[in-house]
Amino acid sequence: MAHDHAHSHSHSHSHGPSRETERGALKTALALIVCFMLGEVVVGLLSGSLALLSDAAHMLTDAVALAMSLAAARLAIKPAAGAMTYGLGRAEILSAQANGVTLLILGVLIVIDAVRRLFSPPGVEGLPVLIVALVGIVVNLVAARVLARGSGGRRSLNIEGSYRHIVTDLFGFIATAIAAGVILLTGFQRADALASLLIAAILLYAAVGLLRQSGRVFMEAAPEGMDPEEIGRVLASQPGVVEVHDLHVWEVTSGFPALSAHVVVHIDDDCHAVRRQLQQLASERFAITHTTLQVDHEAAEQPPLQIELPGATGH
Repeated sequence: MAHDHAHSHSHSHSHGPSRETERGALKTALALIVCFMLGEVVVGLLSGSLALLSDAAHMLTDAVALAMSLAAARLAIKPAAGAMTYGLGRAEILSAQANGVTLLILGVLIVIDAVRRLFSPPGVEGLPVLIVALVGIVVNLVAARVLARGSGGRRSLNIEGSYRHIVTDLFGFIATAIAAGVILLTGFQRADALASLLIAAILLYAAVGLLRQSGRVFMEAAPEGMDPEEIGRVLASQPGVVEVHDLHVWEVTSGFPALSAHVVVHIDDDCHAVRRQLQQLASERFAITHTTLQVDHEAAEQPPLQIELPGATGH
């Protein structure tokens, strides 16, 4: 008789760094960014610099990104309940996707404005722009360092979204500082629009990366770096296993991979022992701690049918 067992492995999900330190880092970075952004908007408007205003707009998305990341990190630690059997971990992926969309829209808007300014450059005051850009470099370096330290070297996709915002902002301020220097030294006003184009390119690149990664999670793709074919081959090659099919590997949220499969075991083998061995293998070799394996014994060989023909009694 074939045994049919659907087993769900009990799990203590490790989500990389502790959510508490992540949230502390996000709060600190958010406070830094908001204070600086307000000052930047004022100077950007007074000096007429699009590079500064595009940086400020980017810092606004930084602030929104950090606030969404904070909300998502808070939701992610809520226990699974009711219809949300996996908990609310995917709120982080939604947050990363929203970040990607805001960066994309912002990048396009800055490109349009910068192209217009290239044709008719307005006067830009270089000195205030240079000072603000240099302060911006320092603020973003501090914020990036806070996030890197708060995530313990392993960033969830949620923190990754905010971290990328801040790193792209850092490059933006470097470009703005160079443009302000050029305006001060040569009076070449178009340098400001060129710098904002560079910022827009960085924004668009970051946006595409975030949208691609969060899209993979939503489309239930296998986590990056995991090859389902290889996992299937390794599981199928274990002693006692006849075949593995209906194998699915996906990511519930950052750092939470899951696997389910149907495993057929030799008729003489202990299917419970094989399942435990496969779950241990998935955990140790592929770092997948959430595994659901349905294990069946292969069908028994049917003995050949003895058919007795009427009248053929052998007498």
